[in-house]
Amino acid sequence: MPDRVHAVFLDRDGTIINDCHFVGAAEQVDLLPGAREALARLLATGAKLFVLTNQSGVNRGYFTMADVEAVNRRMIELLGLGSAPFSGICIAPERPDEPSRYRKPSPRFIDEMVAEHGLDRHATWMIGDRPSDWEAGLAAGVNVAAIVATEPVAEWDARRRDLGVPGYATLLEWLDDAPR
Repeated sequence: MPDRVHAVFLDRDGTIINDCHFVGAAEQVDLLPGAREALARLLATGAKLFVLTNQSGVNRGYFTMADVEAVNRRMIELLGLGSAPFSGICIAPERPDEPSRYRKPSPRFIDEMVAEHGLDRHATWMIGDRPSDWEAGLAAGVNVAAIVATEPVAEWDARRRDLGVPGYATLLEWLDDAPR
């Protein structure tokens, strides 16, 4: 585990739960291997956890904000880490072509939570599976790591390497193998 982890900002789909492209129903929620154990270990150290998720399916009309919240509740239920394992959850419902304050790669939510919770940026991480996740973390000045799918999108993997973002198969692998 990294020496000091004060807080972790996590993308939801593809990082904590399986990304089945526009997850809009609670019955679609399936935890990724090692997610529960990794988050439990982080919470046990006193780290604060946050979720920062782009959910453009809302503004595309695929599902509602209530559906997104139901997915989040199901994820929390499956994690089994209590009713409120996350210190904050930020949902950006905008499509990529719409103006947004929080849609990644915007660092705004990270910046706000760092200020609100007095977080140490040097001991804070943003972890996600897409370039917008890594770019949000880099823009916020926090540490960044990538969850790389079994068959990563070649363009994303190239972008990850260009940004100097280390990749891990799971959150648990990041905890066990991240550079100290």
